[in-house]
Amino acid sequence: MVSRPTRFELQPGVPQGAASWFIFQGSRLLLREDDTLPIGRAEDFELKLINALGQLDGQAYAAAQLAGEVPAGYALSPLRSLFGRLNDDLFGLAGFAAQVVEFDRTHGFCGHCAAPLALTGHEYAKACPECGLTVYPRVAPVAMVLIRRGTGVSTELLLARGPHFAPGVYSALAGFVQPSETLEQAAHREVLEEVGVRIKNLHYVLSQPWPFPHSLMIGFDAEWDGGEIVLQPDEIEDARWFAASDLPALPPRFSIARQLIDRAVSQSLEPADAYPVPHDHSF
Repeated sequence: MVSRPTRFELQPGVPQGAASWFIFQGSRLLLREDDTLPIGRAEDFELKLINALGQLDGQAYAAAQLAGEVPAGYALSPLRSLFGRLNDDLFGLAGFAAQVVEFDRTHGFCGHCAAPLALTGHEYAKACPECGLTVYPRVAPVAMVLIRRGTGVSTELLLARGPHFAPGVYSALAGFVQPSETLEQAAHREVLEEVGVRIKNLHYVLSQPWPFPHSLMIGFDAEWDGGEIVLQPDEIEDARWFAASDLPALPPRFSIARQLIDRAVSQSLEPADAYPVPHDHSF
């Protein structure tokens, strides 16, 4: 999972003293050659957009963007590639840190009166001292739906792939929630728009923060309620029904899509243990 650890103590502001650092250049994270975080004071590195994050198990953490060259003994890695290389808590904090740095980069000034914004000090939000506008880091909710047809060993799953997926990879359907739309409405709408089928018995399964760059994935199960597959142009490259016993390459196990799929397989057949997983995490 990529969620922030529950025992993390949020302490926004300017870091005081030494800390473990999540230092980003774009979407890539700076790590030592042994895959550990840089440790030190802010002045030990060439940084901008510096923010304290808080503490986990007594250790202070901070986030920033790299302002200079990559120092000797360090390397940059795409954040997604670090799943399994960082422990779960650090991977969750890295996602949080990435969103904090991006929020700081894109919200330096008030969108209403253009005055400089300042952290409120008690939460990750910024307030305008001139007009009182308060802004928060962007979180974009996404409704994801795994559609089933049939029961038991006859269970089929409707999976699709977008034009930018890794070769051969299929996943559950998903789409952003629109303004004034419920999660349930978004799920029904996205399925109908993307593949042209209707669903019933929609129910919530689980959620997952997805900091690539700032989504919250809300996962649902649903049953097919009619309609033939009609692909949405430019959005869906292919979609088809797959037997639960004969699935294509799937997203990585840490993704919410894979958790939905594995859950469905375990309920219809034997527990899922080995499906092809791509090395490219574009899904």
